[in-house]
Amino acid sequence: MELIKDKYFEGERPLFASRGLRLENVVIGPGESAVKECADIEAVDCEFKGKYPFWHVDGFTIDNCVFRDGARAALWYSRHLTMRNTRVEAPKMFREMEDLTLENVVIPDAQETLWHCDGVRLKNVEVDKADYLFMHSSDIRIEDYRQQGNYSFQYCRNVEISNAVIHSRDAFWATEDVTVRDSEIHGEFLGWHSKRLHLINCRISGTQPLCYATDLVMENCVMDADCDLAFECSTLRATVNGRITSVKNPRSGSIKAESYGEIIIDKNLKAPGDCVIS
Repeated sequence: MELIKDKYFEGERPLFASRGLRLENVVIGPGESAVKECADIEAVDCEFKGKYPFWHVDGFTIDNCVFRDGARAALWYSRHLTMRNTRVEAPKMFREMEDLTLENVVIPDAQETLWHCDGVRLKNVEVDKADYLFMHSSDIRIEDYRQQGNYSFQYCRNVEISNAVIHSRDAFWATEDVTVRDSEIHGEFLGWHSKRLHLINCRISGTQPLCYATDLVMENCVMDADCDLAFECSTLRATVNGRITSVKNPRSGSIKAESYGEIIIDKNLKAPGDCVIS
């Protein structure tokens, strides 16, 4: 593997189509597509300031690096990435990617990030300003995770999350086969139009949660006092520890809680309308 150390590059495509390259303490300055169309790349202790540095890259490792704001849209159309101990300050990262692992990564401006990705693993990752995070992504595994940002995980498929704190309105909309364990999810309109959303040992908050959901399962969960008008038009099996502020027109299944503030069953109840509330 060729070593490039303590160097500065800028301009257009300075390392275009490189193979078997290790970058140590390298700075990528203003310009575009520094490491485009490359394979078998290692970047250690590097700083990226220019646009689109890692596009169409096959097999790369990024460790202890920083992506400045000027490096926006830095990682697109690539596969087989492992990123560790890195700070990603630019938005619109990780698009159309396959097989990526992020560990000990901080993304303080994660808006429109991780779109259309397949095979994503996150461990000890923190994201902020993360509006529309994970749009249309699939096969996701997450643990030890913190998030601030709305409209996250929309249209995602096959997701497992554990030990997370997620602050996001409209989270998990129109998802399929999502399991969340030992986590907190805060924000209104959680899980609308989802299919097979499974919440285990979770605390949730926010108005009108889990409506229009199909085959929702909740096990050993807690719903905060602001979780009103829950489960409208949903089919579900839910076991909730404590009180549910209000339940409205669940379609079918069962709900078990210690108490209810209000149960609303009116003329708008949709068939089969046979949910057992106990």
